[in-house]
Amino acid sequence: MKRACGMLLPVASLPSEYGIGAFSKEAYAFVDQLAAAGQRYWQILPLGPTGYGDSPYQAFSAFAGNPYFIDLETLIAKGLLTKAECDAADLGENPQDIDYAKQYFHRFPLLKKAFGVWKNQQQEKGRSEKKLQEFFADALTEDTREYCFYMAVKNHFDGKSFLLWDEEIRTRKPDALKRYREICRDEIFFYEFLQYEFQEQWAKLKRYANEHGVKIIGDIPIYVAMDSADSWAHPELFQFDADGQPEAVAGCPPDAFSATGQLWGNPLYRWERHKENGYAWWLARMEYSFRLYDVVRVDHFRGFDAYYSIPAKDKTAEFGHWEKGPGYGLFKAMKKRFGKLPIIAEDLGFLTPSVLALVKKTGFPGMKVLEFAFDDEGASSYLPHRYPKNCVVYTGTHDNMTLQGWYHSLSPASKAFALRYLGNAYTPEGEIHWDYIRLALASVAKLAVIPVQDYLGLGNWARTNEPSTLGKNWRWRMKKDDMTPELVAKCREMAETYGRAKKVQADAPEKDQADQGVRSSK
Repeated sequence: MKRACGMLLPVASLPSEYGIGAFSKEAYAFVDQLAAAGQRYWQILPLGPTGYGDSPYQAFSAFAGNPYFIDLETLIAKGLLTKAECDAADLGENPQDIDYAKQYFHRFPLLKKAFGVWKNQQQEKGRSEKKLQEFFADALTEDTREYCFYMAVKNHFDGKSFLLWDEEIRTRKPDALKRYREICRDEIFFYEFLQYEFQEQWAKLKRYANEHGVKIIGDIPIYVAMDSADSWAHPELFQFDADGQPEAVAGCPPDAFSATGQLWGNPLYRWERHKENGYAWWLARMEYSFRLYDVVRVDHFRGFDAYYSIPAKDKTAEFGHWEKGPGYGLFKAMKKRFGKLPIIAEDLGFLTPSVLALVKKTGFPGMKVLEFAFDDEGASSYLPHRYPKNCVVYTGTHDNMTLQGWYHSLSPASKAFALRYLGNAYTPEGEIHWDYIRLALASVAKLAVIPVQDYLGLGNWARTNEPSTLGKNWRWRMKKDDMTPELVAKCREMAETYGRAKKVQADAPEKDQADQGVRSSK
């Protein structure tokens, strides 16, 4: 990884015509802005289909894409929908907010209508349903198609998690699987259509970004959701009992921020089974991820060294305990399969010597977050003068306050230390975010990634996520005119100043331009 910079902006946060960011013309415009601003990376959040709480870190599958991101205008251009149909759907009016309820209740009927038109188009071309299903079988991975089956059965049971399905299909009895594939045949076909459309649109956008010198940093959670095709399809790989119920779940122990800890509720891996089969599921997951992204940020990296196990019946995380993770063996298997691994390790939080040793052994760059640096004691490892080159620096992540919101939340002592560290007490507070962006870009870190909200100087009302809260997260969207030409030019200048972008060549002198014109006309 060469010295570079990038921006963090979830796909959902892009501006668009229909209530949520998508693989639309606005996404292509953002790529153009990134390139013009000297940015070589666009970091996004997980692309998986979201469920309750709308968190991209609780997806229905690790091998599927979010149907919300399918661009409706592309479907209009294909003749699968009309503009009038899309305009009539109530998908939310606020250009800076995502109304997920409206997306759920009004977007899916549009997608179902597009599917019906698509089927008719295919039939008119003489393509049978059997041939189309064979086509999807080739185009989609087995795990992606398992997700389509899962969602179809889930809808059959009114959206309930598989833990609440009838016993025969919950435990995947062969006869039940066969029967439900027939009962839900058309719904499975619908979800396969959505996944193919998602893959086609995303591949086109990613190719455009790469052609314009922008690489995609994707993000994968270490755990899968309890309510997911992954948990249902591969119970032997997770800590479930003989009846298919979870024995233990994931979370974090009590700390200064939470007296009862964090109860995430994700199923825990049965790592010995993964090791026995050569980590086949994880290799498949990474192969899928490397197709979607150029670089993969792996969330909660410390869980590969040791993970916190909470009894499934518990209502808080107070009485969990630590268990040993797979360690380097998993990454050794990945390196054998894929060679050099373009991975960023999310190594934030309390890190033991064994976690630090694992990150070092993998060679993956870790993360540094400026908002963690300025305690009034000045002892933080997140202060830039303590960075190794092999790291990625962020002003903040999707889980943090915006720079402006963070700065105004500092205690007087921490704020005073931060200003001493910057060596500048004269910047107006409304512009102070630029000082911290400059600090990140000037650091020795190979890569600096800045959330778009920080470049825009927005307050905490534009925060992406506040952990341990529900209902107000993952909603912020950028407006179409936020990335002004002046802002893009300032980003470019800063990227060039700190050696993270090539300087744009100055215009040739008039005489040279005239000479070039003469030469090109001959």
